[in-house]
Order: sequence, then structure tokens, then C-alpha cells
Amino acid sequence: MPSLTGAEAIVKSLQQNGVDTIFGLPGGQLDHLFDAIYKTEGKIKLIHSRHEQGAAYMAFGYARSTGRLGTYTVVPGPGLLNTTAALCTAYACNAPVLCLTGQIPSAGIGTGRGYLHEIPDQLGLIQKLTKWAARIDHPTQAPDLVREAFKQLQTGRPRPVELEMAMDVMGQQSEVLHLPPESHVGLAPDSEQIAKAAQQLGVAKRPL
Repeated sequence: MPSLTGAEAIVKSLQQNGVDTIFGLPGGQLDHLFDAIYKTEGKIKLIHSRHEQGAAYMAFGYARSTGRLGTYTVVPGPGLLNTTAALCTAYACNAPVLCLTGQIPSAGIGTGRGYLHEIPDQLGLIQKLTKWAARIDHPTQAPDLVREAFKQLQTGRPRPVELEMAMDVMGQQSEVLHLPPESHVGLAPDSEQIAKAAQQLGVAKRPL
């Protein structure tokens, strides 16, 4: 098994699931993640925004215009909160958007000690605005949780999901077993039922 940092484990898992574009804004809690993206040597294109809200709306627009997953990354706390309007829009529009965010040092989560960009219960807050959200507490968890994120994005309504990882875990080295991507058949209308409805509308005297 390869030895990877937590951030590298995330990026490798994203690549295995076909992600080739990420919108984002760098920050201290994301240094390892941006390093991992750089190491892909252009296989993942990073598009920089001037504001977190812009990164999230870019991912939303990308998802709507291409039909593919839109991915963005921002710092925790206020950075993540700046993207909530776009997340709510993606939720209302059934758009497949993946938010990747950092966290304060793992030992400080939930302690209220005033770490930079700390907010109370970040994960609990974002769970109320997304279809699914989770924290990756160790590099070895990254492949499984990224795969679960894609399952949530590709089954049922394709609403936004979120994954977060503390800055120290992003830099932590571990042997990581990568999992192959799963294939999930999306919802599709029944062609026979559509033809039947069209036939009925065609002979209707008052269709509306």
C-alpha cells in the first residue's frame, strides 16, 4: 500500500472517481491539499476564485452546465460559511456539488479555544444544508468516505455533499488502501410511460 498524506489520499480518491477540475481558494488549513493537487501535474485543474462564494457558485455552474460533479474547496469556519448560499442553491436545484473543506487542528475541534477559523459544530451546521456530510479523521478513512460521498451524489436526488478534514490529518502520513470507484445507476424516466403520457396528451381535448 502506498504511504500518503491525508490530503493526498483525498486527491487520489477524487482522481479515481473522475474528478479533473476543482474550484477553490487557498488558505492555511488547506496547504497540504493544494500541495496534493499540485502533485497531480495538471491532471486535476485548479481554478482560483477571488472569494469563497465565487468558488462554490463556479462548482454549481459547472455541475449545471456539464451534468458532471462540481467540486470546490475552501478554508473552514467563515470560508465555509461564505459558500452556504451556493450550497443551498445547489440543494434546491438538485445539483451534484462536492464541498471539500479543512478544519482546525483535530485536538481543538469542539473545545471552543478560539482557533483561527473555528466555529461551533461546523459539521453539524453543514449537515443541515447538504444531503450528506462527514469528517475524515484519519488518512485511511479517505477512500471509503470519498466513495460514500460519490454514492450520495449519484443515487436519489443529486444534492450537494461535504467532506472535511483537519489540517493536521491532511499532513499525516499513513499507508492507504485505495478502493475502486463504484458505479451507481442514476434515476431515469420510464420511456414507455413517457410515450403513453404523450399519446394521451395528443388526443386530449383539454390537456391543461
